Amino acid sequence: MTHTAMKKRRRHGQPHHLHLLVSLLLLPLLLDCTCAALPSSPKMARIQQHLDRANKPALRTIQSMDGDTIDCVPRHKQHAMDHPLLRNHRIQSAPPRPMPASATATATFRASAAASGNATSRARAAWQTWHHAGHCPKGTVPVRRTTAEDVLRGGQSLFRFGRKRHRRDRAPRAANAPDVVTGNGHEHAIAYTAVGQQEVYGAKATINVWDPAIQEPNGFSLSQLWLLSGSFNGSDLNSIEAGWQVSPELYGDSRPRLFTYWTSDAYEATGCYNALCPGFVQTSSRVAIGAAISPVSSLAGEQYDMTLLIWKDPKLGNWWLSYGDAGASQLVGYWPAELFTHLSGHASMVEWGGEVVNTSPGGAHTATQMGSGRFAAEGFGRASYFRNLETVDAGNSLAPVSLDAVQTLAEDGGCYDIKKAYDERDGWGTHFYYGGPGHNPACP
Repeated sequence: MTHTAMKKRRRHGQPHHLHLLVSLLLLPLLLDCTCAALPSSPKMARIQQHLDRANKPALRTIQSMDGDTIDCVPRHKQHAMDHPLLRNHRIQSAPPRPMPASATATATFRASAAASGNATSRARAAWQTWHHAGHCPKGTVPVRRTTAEDVLRGGQSLFRFGRKRHRRDRAPRAANAPDVVTGNGHEHAIAYTAVGQQEVYGAKATINVWDPAIQEPNGFSLSQLWLLSGSFNGSDLNSIEAGWQVSPELYGDSRPRLFTYWTSDAYEATGCYNALCPGFVQTSSRVAIGAAISPVSSLAGEQYDMTLLIWKDPKLGNWWLSYGDAGASQLVGYWPAELFTHLSGHASMVEWGGEVVNTSPGGAHTATQMGSGRFAAEGFGRASYFRNLETVDAGNSLAPVSLDAVQTLAEDGGCYDIKKAYDERDGWGTHFYYGGPGHNPACP
């Protein structure tokens, strides 16, 4: 080797030795940081096993513009069928009886900023963002892929992932009071039917969609309808729920999303959101539970809403969900009768409205918004609404709910409130405005 070559080797080799020395010195610090940031390998292995069970192989995968991954899973291989009670269940593609007929108008509305009262013009419904990137083929169901980040974000155990918080600490309730949680930070603005007033076999409403601001990472804001039966003070409450929600903890963003929920034991050990556990059977190739909804309503601007109908098939007893207005409704899927005890017969109460969680950050009430973040008195174009409240009777017919048949509840009207009304002229029937900003001078 020449003298010049030896000089070049030393000149180029010196930085290499320095980098190696620095790396060796910093390695323990890097390892400490990595161990502190990531869960242990056994925990990650358990999470991966869970994801392997939940995320079924797809025939097609669609990358949505909002960041979601939608897997088109063969209908008969969906996660719902892993439920032990559904081992011998035969998937229905549609209910054997027609869906209940509605006696009221079910058009979807859009209003301009100049609209007054309920003067509206016909427009398309709020739909789902992922449709802009493609569609799933027939015979498959679209499933929002669950990731390890989704599981880790909430900091809960795998058993509690995708489930509502325990309700053991709720105060005893009156026999005719709605099933709400008032003792663990959950607050509501809801309309409800009295328990035992009638046997209910379904419910329907049209809800306008917003993107409320969420203050806490583990906070949420939702608008939904509930079908309930069982013991409200015990552990055998059955509940079927659907609506839209904003939950950064569950989804990793602040977009409103279509969701479902169910429980057969008062939220203790059964049920979950969407398809995060076996149970709800999807049938539609066009509607993805847990996917973002768009467009959304804007303050004093265009209003977008969606129609939800849940009803019990009189022949087989499954509880079906449809999404969309009368002209473009989609059968999303159903909750099989095998999942329930009391709801295997009928529901005894219906609730419609909004819910938030208040963790009192910094000792003050949360500033998480409900609905549009505006109080009910601000009315159309500013406050959130549920319109055309209906229930399904034993004859599989939809009947409008009279104004006197519903009661309202809001735990603290200074934070969130509700105002019911009846409007025959514009075809809204029994409806209500609801919502609020949370923390404000009247809600310290």
